[in-house]
Amino acid sequence: MRVAVSIIAVFAILLTPQIAFAHCEIPCGIYGDDGRFAAMLEDVQTIEKSMKLINELSTATEKNMNQIVRWVTNKEVHADKIREVVAQYFLAQRVKEPAKGDAAAEKDYHAKLSALHQIIRTAMKCKQTTDVANARQIHDQVHAFRKLYQAK
Repeated sequence: MRVAVSIIAVFAILLTPQIAFAHCEIPCGIYGDDGRFAAMLEDVQTIEKSMKLINELSTATEKNMNQIVRWVTNKEVHADKIREVVAQYFLAQRVKEPAKGDAAAEKDYHAKLSALHQIIRTAMKCKQTTDVANARQIHDQVHAFRKLYQAK
């Protein structure tokens, strides 16, 4: 009975619409690059902690399904926040297409797109697994993108 209730709770959480809190896409000047990077790195820390606790709680003799579900949900929300910032802030607004014929700018642009794509894919992997290596990988990817981005 308890397992059935837990399974129903998981599905209810997964089917509940999520509210996005990224950037509003209005050039208001409130959001800044440093704040977005800090937020993504905070999300990465939260994902890693969630993964560790999910793994720990899952191996306990008496499993607390409620806590496991809460940490899974937390991990998912923070992975989505990273994807939202990448898509809505960096891809939609900050990373601009280069002028045609500027080979150096085109190379830089494609490097940034590739870095952002890697972050999105690793965020997806963080949602799919509890492998802490994915959290560490996305941490490194955010730092790598930041270096590329700030080189402008």
